Amino acid sequence: MMNLGDSPVRVALLGCGVVGSQAARLLLEQADDLRARVGRPLELAGIGVRTVRERPGIDPSLFTTDLAGLVDRDDIDLVIELIGGIHPAQELVLAAVQGGKSVVTANKALLAEHGPEIYHAARLADVDVYYEAAVAGAIPIIRPLRESLVGDAVTAVKGIVNGTTNYILDQMHTHGVSFDAALADAQQLGYAEADPTADVEGHDAAAKAAILASLAFHTRVRLSDVSCEGISSVTSEDVAAAESMRCVIKLLAQCSVSPDGTLAVGVHPTMVPLEHPLAGIHGAYNAVFVESVNAGRLMFMGPGAGGSPTASAVLGDVVTAARNRVRGVAGPGESAYTSPGITDPARVVSAYYIAMVVRDEPGVLSRVAEVMARRDISIATVRQEQTRDDDASARLGITTHRAFDGDVRAAVAELTEGGDVLGNVRVLRVEGA
Repeated sequence: MMNLGDSPVRVALLGCGVVGSQAARLLLEQADDLRARVGRPLELAGIGVRTVRERPGIDPSLFTTDLAGLVDRDDIDLVIELIGGIHPAQELVLAAVQGGKSVVTANKALLAEHGPEIYHAARLADVDVYYEAAVAGAIPIIRPLRESLVGDAVTAVKGIVNGTTNYILDQMHTHGVSFDAALADAQQLGYAEADPTADVEGHDAAAKAAILASLAFHTRVRLSDVSCEGISSVTSEDVAAAESMRCVIKLLAQCSVSPDGTLAVGVHPTMVPLEHPLAGIHGAYNAVFVESVNAGRLMFMGPGAGGSPTASAVLGDVVTAARNRVRGVAGPGESAYTSPGITDPARVVSAYYIAMVVRDEPGVLSRVAEVMARRDISIATVRQEQTRDDDASARLGITTHRAFDGDVRAAVAELTEGGDVLGNVRVLRVEGA
C-alpha cells in the first residue's frame, strides 16, 4: 500500500441516501476532528448518486452519476460504498480494490454473497475492506470477531440483528397487538419498508448471519448456506404461549458448531427465556451474544439501524482505513482457514415448541406421544385448551427436549396426514432448553 506522505486522504462516497447523507455530513462537519485522528485531512472528493439533486450543506459540484468514473479516478484513495444491493455494487467495489483503493461498505447482501471474492482481491492489492456497519448498525461486533477474539475459539454466536422484526415482536408482547397491526405501526414509524419482505421473512438477518458465521468460525459461509424462517406466521397465540412459559419470541440469527463438527447457521423465530440477556432487548434495538472458550459470554447491544448510528460505524471504519493508508499498511484481513461444512438443516438439534389444533377426542394425545416417541422425540410438557371455534377441537402446545429438526418436522407431518391434526401447526425453537 502506498504511503500518502503529507497528502490528504481523498474519499469517494457511493450513495447519498439516509446513511450516505449522514456519512457525508459527518465527514464535512467533523473535518478538524477527523484530521487529528487520522493525521491527514480527510477530503470528500466526490459523491456518486443515481440522480443529482441538491442536498443541504453539501457542495453540488461533488455529485456525479458516473459512479464507475468516480471510482476509477487516480486521486481517490478510499471508497465508501453505501448504494446497497449486489449490482452495480459488486463491480464498483472490485474495481476499487483492484485499483489499489481501500473500501468501507455497509452492504451485507454483497458481502454475504460475494465476500470471499472481494476479500481475496483486497488481499492481492494490499488494501483494506472494512464493513462494521454491515451488521447491527452502530454495534461494534465485526471488529471484536475479526481482531479482539482472533486468539480465542468462538463456540456460538446468536443475536437479534434486525430492528424491524424485533420492534414488531416486542409490540406483540408488550401491547398484545397482532402481527399485522405491529407491522403497520413499524411502517408508520419508518422502521419497516413499504415492502417489508426482506425484514419479516428473515432475509436481511440471514445475510448478517452469514457474515458473522464466516468471521467467528474462520470459514466461508454464503447466504445460500443459511436456513431461514421469518416471523410473518407468528400469531398472538404463539406470543401468549411463550409468555406462559416465561419466554419471549425473538428472531434469532444463530451460528454454532454441531456435534459432528459442521457449522449450523440459521435464522428462526425462537422462544427465549426471560432470564436470557437477549430477552431484554426491546424496540428496534439489536444485540449479539457471543460465547467463546476463554472469554466466556460476551454481549454487544445498541441501535441496529438508522442514519446516524450506521454512519457512526461507517466513519469508524473510514478513520481506521485512512490511518492505514497514511502509514502505508493494510489492516488484518479475513482468516478463512477452515472448511467445516454446513450442518444439514434436518440434523440441527434444538428444543422445540409445537402448537397444533387437534381433534378433541380420546386417544389423540396418546397417538401424538406415540408418533413423537417413534421419532426419538422426548416430550417435556403438554398444554391443552379448548379452541374458541367449537367443542370438537383443542389447541395442543407441546415442548420437547432437544431433538433433530428433521425428526420434529417429520412427526408433525405424520400427525397431520393421520387426520388427528386439524391445522394451525406452528413449530418454534426454544433457546437454552
